[in-house]
Parts: sequence; structure tokens; C-alpha cells
Amino acid sequence: MKFEDYHIELEIKKNLAKLGFKRPTDIQYKAIPSILKGEDVLAIAQTGTGKTAAFAIPIINLLHRRKQRGRPDGIKCVVLVPTHELAQQVEEVFRKMARHTRVKTFALMGGVDQSPQIEQLNKGFDLLVATPGRLFDLRSQGHLHLHRVEILVLDEADHMLDLGFIKDIRDLLRHLPQRRQTLFFSATIDNKIKRLAYSLVQNAIRIQVSPKDPVARNIDHSVVFIEMDDKRFFLERVVRENPESKILVFVRTKVRAERVAKAMGRVKIDCLTIHGDKEQADRFAVMEAFRGAGTKLLIATDVSARGIDIPEVDYVVNYDLPEQAENYVHRVGRTGRGERRGTAVSFCSQGERELLTAIEAYLGKAVTVLDVSREDYQETLDFSASQLDEHNTDWKRLIREAEASKKKRRKKRK
Repeated sequence: MKFEDYHIELEIKKNLAKLGFKRPTDIQYKAIPSILKGEDVLAIAQTGTGKTAAFAIPIINLLHRRKQRGRPDGIKCVVLVPTHELAQQVEEVFRKMARHTRVKTFALMGGVDQSPQIEQLNKGFDLLVATPGRLFDLRSQGHLHLHRVEILVLDEADHMLDLGFIKDIRDLLRHLPQRRQTLFFSATIDNKIKRLAYSLVQNAIRIQVSPKDPVARNIDHSVVFIEMDDKRFFLERVVRENPESKILVFVRTKVRAERVAKAMGRVKIDCLTIHGDKEQADRFAVMEAFRGAGTKLLIATDVSARGIDIPEVDYVVNYDLPEQAENYVHRVGRTGRGERRGTAVSFCSQGERELLTAIEAYLGKAVTVLDVSREDYQETLDFSASQLDEHNTDWKRLIREAEASKKKRRKKRK
């Protein structure tokens, strides 16, 4: 079945064609008809399989047709997402798919001045993509009215639970009409998600179960055992041997992100970092730069794993293994999106073996191990050493000059 065969507005079909959408993915094929019927949906699908389009396409169609029938103005749909980057990207998907329709969209997030957002909200929007914090702030201040909401979407519902948003979500529901359509979308599911879903809705939910392997089939993922202090040398080699590839690197903490970036800088490799300590404007600028044709290496923490949606990422490197096993799925899912193939490799030190065991238990199978011989291991260290020799001649010269200067000063004192 093709999108042109769906009973959706012609404007939406034209937008999908321009965006390169021809046939629905599995999650789109299963979810779109149910959403168009007004049913509540709990959809679980692998990262990169088109979940956003699975709810964006039918929602735009529903809102467009309702506006044609003269429904009162006001926000009709709220899409809650866990991160600022994800809010921006989900709203962009809606905006592109809603061109030439009656549906107006807006992204609302924290970390930026709220005054321009309030000014924009006063112009009127049909669909709001928002992070919980800023949404609740503006609602409590009286700038946001939700009494006409007809559709509520929780995207990355599991991550919102992890971030402790369950109380905020329940508080939000008190300000929404009881009669509404509720949609849950996530890449992972557990008993917490199921309990949340069944507690928030009254009518039956259609549960779409993901495949047994939560990692998409078009992602080749593996692990290589590397000592913690040697990881930077192996990352350098991956970057230099793939000069045209976009590479996304995940580390465990903000401090680690900056340290790895400095290590790459010492061997003259340009890179960017994104993490929670950066101002929102800087995070947006980093994302735009990484999407462009310039910097090809981005170092990120897990807080950004859900908000990085760049189709051209060729490699994901787990420089540090994630402490939560399900984050492995979200990390590697940043590559191999849509119909593209992707590669993910994890660097596992001796101290991270337990984390690897937890990841394999979560996946239900072992991660393929890339064997590195002693010769290849040493070759990688030597490879980096040669790069240091090549690029840091001036640096070494400065060190020698500084040491010579110290010796002269000591002689003068004597």
C-alpha cells in the first residue's frame, strides 16, 4: 500500500511525496488507520522506524478536516516530548507535513525567554509540541488554555517516566477535556508504561508490539573490548578512517564529553559537544552545525539521545556504555534511520563488563564481539602516536623551549 492510496487530504499526500515518503513503515501502516478512526493507541516500535510520522500524518488530517467544518479556534492537539531538541524536531516534522493545510503548529520549550513564546501563542495555533516544564509554567500563568484539546500524544513516554514527569502528566490531564484521543509512542515498553497507559485512558488501547530484537535490522551493532585509557585512540582511528562519515559519540557525563572533545582537539580533529550544561541556543546551534556539511563529529550525553534525529548519521560510537540498558537502544537508533543502513560500535572496558551483560539481557541476545588482536591494538596506539607527532610539532617545540627557559632561570639563580 502507498500513501497515495490512503484516505487523507491531497495536500498532505503532496507534502509526503515531496519529503520522499512513498510507502508506510510497519508502525505507520498499523497506527495510522486506528488514529484516523479516533482510537487510543499505544505504539511500541524501534527507534528510526518512523514513529513521528505515524502519528503526525493522521493528526494533521483530522485537524485539517475539523477546521474545514468550522470548529472553534484554540489548541486542539498537544504533543508532549521529553527534550528540547525533540520538541523542535517533532514540530518541524508536523510543519513540513502540514504545508498548505489549515493546521498551524508551534514548538514550546524551556531554556529560552518565554516572552516571545507568549507573543506567538497569542496568534493562535492548532497543534502544540511541548516539553512538560514550559507547558505547565505557561498554563499556570494563564497564558495557555487547553480546554479545547482533542488529542494528547505522549512521545517517548518511557523517557518522560524516567525523568519523573508522571505527576506533571497527571496534573495536566485535569485541565484537558475528558473526551479526547490519547496516543502513546515509545521505542521501549515495560510494566510502568503499561500501567501508565491504562490509568490515563478509559477506552481500550490498541497495543502494537515491537519485534523481539529492539534494535532495527538495518543497524550493524557490535562491541570491542578496550581499556578505558585507550578509548580516545580508537575513536581517533574510527574518525580518521571514515573522513566523510557523520559520527555520533555517546559518553556518560558532561565532563566526559568535554574531555573527549579536548582529546580530539589535541590531534586536530574538529568536533562539537552537546549536553545539559549548554545554553539552549548553543544546543540548537550545535545541532544545526552537525546537520550541515561542516563538522562531522558530535559528542553527546544520554540526555540528547532522544533528541538527535539526523538521517545521515553513519556511525554511532558508545564511547562509554550506558548505565541504563534501554538507553543502548536509543543510542544506536540514531543511525540506520528509515531505509539507510547504519553502524554502531561500543567501547567496553573491563569495568563496564556488567553494563554489557545488562544490555545483552535487555536485548535478549549477545552483542557481536569484534576481536582485536594484540598487533591491531598496538597498531591503533601507534597510529595515534604518529598523528601526534605529525600535528603537534609546534606544541613539542614549545615544551622544549619552556624547559630550556626553566634551566636558564635556574642557572641564573645559582
